[in-house]
Amino acid sequence: MKVAEQVKNQNYTASNINVLKGLEAVRKRPAMYIGDVGTRGLHHLINEVVDNSIDESLAGYNDRILVSINKDGSVTVEDRGRGIPVDIHKEEGRSALEVVMTVLHAGGKFDKDSYKVSGGLHGVGVSCVNALSELLIVEVRRDGNVYKQEYVRGVPKYSVKEIGKTKKNETGTKITFYPDKEIFKSTKFNFETIAERMRELAYLNKTITIIVKDEIENEDETYHFKGGLLEFVKYLDETRNPLHKPVYIEGEKDETPVEIAFEYSDAYSDNIHTYVNNINTHEGGTHLVGFKTALTRTLNNYAYKNNLIKENSKISLSGDDFREGLTAVISIKVMEPQFEGQTKTKLGNSEVKSIVETIVGEKLAEYLEENPSVGKKIIEKCMRAAEAREAARKARDLVRRKNALDTMHLPGKLADCSINDPEHCEIYIVEGDSAGGSAKQGRDRRFQAILPLRGKILNVEKAKLNKILENNEIKSMIAAFGAGIGAEFNHEKARYGKVIIMTDADVDGSHIRTLLLTFLYRYMKELIAAGKVYIAQPPLYKIKKGKEEVYAFDDEERDKVLKRFKNTADETGEDGLPKGVNISRYKGLGEMNPEQLWDTTMNPETRTVLQVNLESAAAADKIFETLMGDAVEPRRAFIEKHAKYANIDI
Repeated sequence: MKVAEQVKNQNYTASNINVLKGLEAVRKRPAMYIGDVGTRGLHHLINEVVDNSIDESLAGYNDRILVSINKDGSVTVEDRGRGIPVDIHKEEGRSALEVVMTVLHAGGKFDKDSYKVSGGLHGVGVSCVNALSELLIVEVRRDGNVYKQEYVRGVPKYSVKEIGKTKKNETGTKITFYPDKEIFKSTKFNFETIAERMRELAYLNKTITIIVKDEIENEDETYHFKGGLLEFVKYLDETRNPLHKPVYIEGEKDETPVEIAFEYSDAYSDNIHTYVNNINTHEGGTHLVGFKTALTRTLNNYAYKNNLIKENSKISLSGDDFREGLTAVISIKVMEPQFEGQTKTKLGNSEVKSIVETIVGEKLAEYLEENPSVGKKIIEKCMRAAEAREAARKARDLVRRKNALDTMHLPGKLADCSINDPEHCEIYIVEGDSAGGSAKQGRDRRFQAILPLRGKILNVEKAKLNKILENNEIKSMIAAFGAGIGAEFNHEKARYGKVIIMTDADVDGSHIRTLLLTFLYRYMKELIAAGKVYIAQPPLYKIKKGKEEVYAFDDEERDKVLKRFKNTADETGEDGLPKGVNISRYKGLGEMNPEQLWDTTMNPETRTVLQVNLESAAAADKIFETLMGDAVEPRRAFIEKHAKYANIDI
């Protein structure tokens, strides 16, 4: 009997219905609550705890947050908020602290008397952290006392107890948690990843001080920005040449506060970051639409009113022209945010569009009237953008494909796949003809396409779109992807569900990878937002002993393999290696034959690929501009700071 028939004939009764109690659901399906169980999900735990402290700040009760990576691998988050209530919850019959820590969707965020706005998306935050921790310890300071409770994988070890007295008027919450090794692939926290998010929060909340410490590596940072969004924009534009001082707009309508800062620089791309209740809405939404609409209309009206565009001019300005070189941060607070989109970070509240549009329209018009010299500079910049856009349109027509299924204009060097369904297809962007040849021979022709690139593509950070579209390698990628470029790009038309960048594990390979990511980030950002961009991870070493061959992807993995061989070896050679062990260091993908490349880097069953995401879009933008822009000093400082992480062949 076939398996399907066996399943079909089984009884389906009440005994087949599983009821998960308490926090079991979180432990059973952790990715549903925190995204994944990799590095991203691990660091999301910290964000969930910190969000509670930020909400206390938004409510006006907290001015300081400490985030510490402790020597034992745990993390502590401590604030000066009101402290989680500890009195008995009437419905639950136990301490409110225990309810908050052990029950999903329990907390003050659902009570608008406690929090007018809050950053948590679903209100499951700290209870999820508790469920996914081997051990969590919470201390609350309030009402003159210190209270404590500990949990093992979400289960209380004892009832909430009073352990001491506080100093005068001292309040706050301190949570220390140990991520569960049974859940996460790695429980090692990265200081820079944490610091980036805390810096962002400090810019968005100018009244708060956030201290980040790493007791293991002995690093610490303190973030406090009195200028708020104005300082945020200056930070983002640090390596660009601004045309004027940042413009600050603030207003409130229908109990929705709106705060915006922006400035124009001589850059060619726009750089707009939007936030709702401190959540980075990198897919945009109604607040972004409102801002763009008001910006275009107000600047257009100003230009015609002040004769900066002649009525008989052949140039007409579009929204894209008004955004070239624009760096902006939009932060709004919404009482009942509605999120949608691919990653649930796109604001859907329809009323927000008109709120932002009205406030920006009124305030920007006032600013332009009071600062005519700035207005003139902005319009001149937009006019140059319009001229370049027209040139780019002509160049784009040469590389645009008629439709997603039209293969007449595909680049000749593309080895396409036979399956037409984008969701089941992937394209490897490969550095060089040698590696491209191995990849073409080693691939699965049904669903894997190969596009080899010759040399380094143009640095798009330093070029206008019409120049970018003259680059042969970029034209090949645009034609192969089949989804357009820039404002016309639509990831849903992409011919491949995965775009995988595969470069050598050396300095040149890293440079090419950065150039490719910069291009995708600036002109095909939707592709990244949709989770369709990946980085291949080819091995650095092949370790062979007898008939056994093992591939190692970094030095740490190599050392583990060597240790295993050493433990089973009878003797070692003069070089300290076990007898009969050979190590090959791959300096390029072309050194691997097709079978090796398939086994290690291209076989979906065995390969490792890193997904590129927009979780820290502002930080990513800053890094791209630092590495690929004109300013030398910031690039030198970045390289000096991160030199210890570099993998350089000598």
